Amino acid sequence: MSSFMFESDQILSRMKNIRSREIAGKAVSHGRLQGTEVLLVNTGIGKVNAAHAATCIMENFRVSKIINLGIGGAYPGSGLKVGDVAIASKEISGDEGVFDVKGWGGLRRLGFPLVEAEGKKYFNEFPLMLPARVSYSGRKNRNYITKSGNFVTVAAATGTQKGAREREKRFNAVCENMEGAAVAQVCLMYKVPMMEIRGISNRVGVRDKRTWNVKRASEHCQEIVLKVIGPPFLLRV
Repeated sequence: MSSFMFESDQILSRMKNIRSREIAGKAVSHGRLQGTEVLLVNTGIGKVNAAHAATCIMENFRVSKIINLGIGGAYPGSGLKVGDVAIASKEISGDEGVFDVKGWGGLRRLGFPLVEAEGKKYFNEFPLMLPARVSYSGRKNRNYITKSGNFVTVAAATGTQKGAREREKRFNAVCENMEGAAVAQVCLMYKVPMMEIRGISNRVGVRDKRTWNVKRASEHCQEIVLKVIGPPFLLRV
């Protein structure tokens, strides 16, 4: 699953025997990729769109795994540069919680989990799969590296250096995005494993789009996704 078409165009171009349909306003492409049956969905931006798309797909198709892919921002201390690829070891809902005299606190402070599954309470954090078919710990792939770490999902992108440092430290995170935790939450509800792969389009902090490279980030992300496809995956909810 991906938010926008440009984030998954290379994957779509490689799919064979494509059948298309629309579910609740979401365009779904169903076909074969490298011998694997896949669904490709572009969700739109944000947590609600992502969760809606994931729910629609899992209510209408049987899937064994989901890959959430796209672009994201790298936190200052992550060691990631524009064009590198980050792979999530954990997704964290960075907004849900409370601000009080102690500062920000997650849902555990309130005592209300987002999900209860198989006797376990999940407050803000959702563990994810790591792909077995690619080395993801600082490995060089041509002119970029892949690195795993915690991802943070937010409703409003961080736009200051102070905010970037605070969120990076609070969540021990490498990458910021606007959809992943919502997809991870829905996957947990449906008991469907998920992995998340994002190309780094920018550094989190002061927003200067002259330093961004969305095209490079998207291309490198899709290169890695194509390395890890295994039967049958749902791509980019």
